[in-house]
Amino acid sequence: MTNTWWELQILCEPELEDSIFWRLENFGCRGTASEKKANDFFVKSYLPQFQAQPSDLADLSLLLRQDALSMGFSAPAVQWEVIDEEDWGSSWKQYWQPQEIGDRLLINPAWLPLPENSDRLILRLDPGVAFGTGAHATTQLCLESLEKHIIPANKPSGDNEQKNQDVVIADIGCGSGILSIVSLLLGAKKAYAVDVDPLAVKSTVENCELNNINPESLVVAEGSVDVLTKLLEQPVDGIVCNILANVIMSLVPDLSAIAKPSTWGIFSGILFEQSKAVVDTLEKHGWVGATVWRRNEWCCINVRRS
Repeated sequence: MTNTWWELQILCEPELEDSIFWRLENFGCRGTASEKKANDFFVKSYLPQFQAQPSDLADLSLLLRQDALSMGFSAPAVQWEVIDEEDWGSSWKQYWQPQEIGDRLLINPAWLPLPENSDRLILRLDPGVAFGTGAHATTQLCLESLEKHIIPANKPSGDNEQKNQDVVIADIGCGSGILSIVSLLLGAKKAYAVDVDPLAVKSTVENCELNNINPESLVVAEGSVDVLTKLLEQPVDGIVCNILANVIMSLVPDLSAIAKPSTWGIFSGILFEQSKAVVDTLEKHGWVGATVWRRNEWCCINVRRS
């Protein structure tokens, strides 16, 4: 674990927030938060110091500038400094507040008191150094999709819908564990969560404990689809994957090993302009009925096995 971090500070036009979040995530930043300042947005993001040299940050700044100019906006102001771990651990938290998502969910930062008289399912979350707070459009789209797939116990289910107690989920690239844990809170029977980042695995376990999730209901491991094939007793009913388009397309050929004929999939972390390539890849490997939900520049693709 690193003891020092780069803190990136970016002042930008509001329309650039999503593209900047995407660049920062792709660059390897582990926590990103934003706040409105007058007519602009102020974005802070954090990266372990050993993962980047000043020249790398200068290259990132140039990419952010090029992105803005290509979209017809002013170049963002970018600066960075080294901070201690204790400072990083608390600096970004001041910007993150409870957030209602979809029809049934409320994401509550673990360090804030629980809201009173809320009729929503409350997820207490501390992402630590893992990606996934529920603030980004891609995560919100995944959560809203999960609400549609995991049916409340008091709602009549259709012919093609399973009872919650039967649903088993695979969460690939679990980050903070937000999608796995929400699946269980919605009523899924079990979730398997994997991530290639050991810090994400640690964060998922800790958030599982925060929400009093039975450890037998959420199996967490370091790795990807290859690890899932060894962990699973049988194929899963649903797959959620909120990563990046190119990573999703590379994983799609292997997903049939963990899928039933009736398995559904939720794929996000995808820029809208990349959605056709992802849908084409999914359809090529036996996934059909693609619906694309869009929010700003991002989208989420919902599919089922053919």
